Amino acid sequence: MFIQTEATPNEDSLKFKPGVSVLTSNTAEFLTARDSLASPLAASLFRIDGVQSVFFGSDFITITKDSDANWQLMRPEIYGTIMDFFASGQPIMREDHGEGLLRGDTEILPEDSETVAMIKELLDTRIRPTIQEDGGDIEYKGFEDGIVKVKLQGSCRTCDSSTVTLKNGIENMMMHYIPEVQGVEQVLDEHEAVSVNEFKKFEKMLEQHQMGGV
Repeated sequence: MFIQTEATPNEDSLKFKPGVSVLTSNTAEFLTARDSLASPLAASLFRIDGVQSVFFGSDFITITKDSDANWQLMRPEIYGTIMDFFASGQPIMREDHGEGLLRGDTEILPEDSETVAMIKELLDTRIRPTIQEDGGDIEYKGFEDGIVKVKLQGSCRTCDSSTVTLKNGIENMMMHYIPEVQGVEQVLDEHEAVSVNEFKKFEKMLEQHQMGGV
């Protein structure tokens, strides 16, 4: 097996392409070792020191590392883990755990309004393919009061340019094609929201300290 590696806009994320199908439909993201129990491959990857999260696309695996971890040290072990898994013939997702992590968010449902159906179609056909090229994905979370709520995944989730991607790319396209859309907002997981709040508190403390020292 020859595994190709592609860089992403996020220096802490790499896209690994094993040359075979990873997930035949949908995508899956694992943010913790506990999440990874739903997949034998994800669980093995999480045993590698420095792995922060794992994302499965149709034909690629995006791994995001801790900022202080070294790709040169991690790559050989990642390659070996991926090759060993595909040689084993195991299913990529456990039948008893995996269903909840698979993304089927853009399936158009009978109860969806015409606007929601258009939003889902645009996400699926125009926006998602572009984001997956960069080793990430986008999950539809809802539409309320003119605001489309989404969640960026994979390499895009922790990328410094994610806000630019959200506003300049996704929001502009949505508002251009669908007049009912007034904006796009990212939904954060509970632990991500806590991290953002803690960072803001730290910034405020730093600012007050600097002002006090003047």
